[in-house]
Amino acid sequence: MPDAASTAAEAAPVARAASTEALLKHLEWTVIRRLDGLLQGDYRTLWRGAGLDLADLREYQHHDDVRHIDWNVTARLQQPYVRQFTEDRELSAWFLVDLSASVDFGSDRLSKRSVAAEFVGVLARLLTRHGNRVGALLYGTEVDTVIPARGGRLHVLELLQRMSARPAQTAPGPTRLADLLRAAQRIVKRRSSVFIVSDFISAPGWEAALAQLARRHEVTAVRLFDPLEMDLPDIGLLTLRDAESGEEVLVDTHDRGFRTRFKAAAERREAALLEGLASAGVDTLELATDDDLMDAILRFADLRKQRSRLANWSAKPGRAGSANHLVANRSAAASAPGRARDVADESAR
Repeated sequence: MPDAASTAAEAAPVARAASTEALLKHLEWTVIRRLDGLLQGDYRTLWRGAGLDLADLREYQHHDDVRHIDWNVTARLQQPYVRQFTEDRELSAWFLVDLSASVDFGSDRLSKRSVAAEFVGVLARLLTRHGNRVGALLYGTEVDTVIPARGGRLHVLELLQRMSARPAQTAPGPTRLADLLRAAQRIVKRRSSVFIVSDFISAPGWEAALAQLARRHEVTAVRLFDPLEMDLPDIGLLTLRDAESGEEVLVDTHDRGFRTRFKAAAERREAALLEGLASAGVDTLELATDDDLMDAILRFADLRKQRSRLANWSAKPGRAGSANHLVANRSAAASAPGRARDVADESAR
């Protein structure tokens, strides 16, 4: 006769599957259904691939783009020839999801982990509904889960279930985003849209790996944060615990000077983070735990449209250079993440 522990273990996957199905249905009714009425016209093309496959060669004609001249064939035949391309409409998207200890924090109804699951669920479903494929790499203390890129609703359910099956990280340890980014370079071979869903609370040194990933793929950093990580309320004595290291520090939030220094330290960390993302050449979508998910997806769609317009502008003859780094946030005064111990120590100086 099975004991209670084994029965509970057998029931856990069934319960997770049911909760994942309920989550996706909730997102389909509350977010995706509403987005269908808003993402019309040009927005539809945002979910399609932008790659080009070589289809044929033909002789150069007046007004052809000189960048499409095949110089090898031209030299061989002593006649200018241009390449003709067919547009690849299938988009492959990969989610690099940081599920380290710090993403379990949330000061209100949702944690950063829950926000990450909802964002991945909505965007993955929007992409697969347009015939695209999505895959994922999940990181806890290392990259231990790779979900190959596939299409369909069942695949989105599997992705969400694999995320929800991950227990909260209890053993303190530094997050090393560089490991996640380097793993993506090895695994994601075909040019894809890559979403790095993380709070970017990490050991230093990830910027170079991010820049290398962005050279091959279209990368968007989805930066998770909680408003309390930016601005402490006046609630008296408070114990702050660094989820990554396990260190704790007791602070007095009645002290206005401390709160001011805490906010200034968090803003410096924000500036350093955005500078690192900009130097790597990736766009940034900021996503707070108290954010409206539909508004966040619309901000992402606007970000894609801006990127497309800038890319088209820079591709015109005589306009060299690439599009600038773009940031999509709720307001000009963006919030920022910060390790409790680091920020508290700096603000106490």
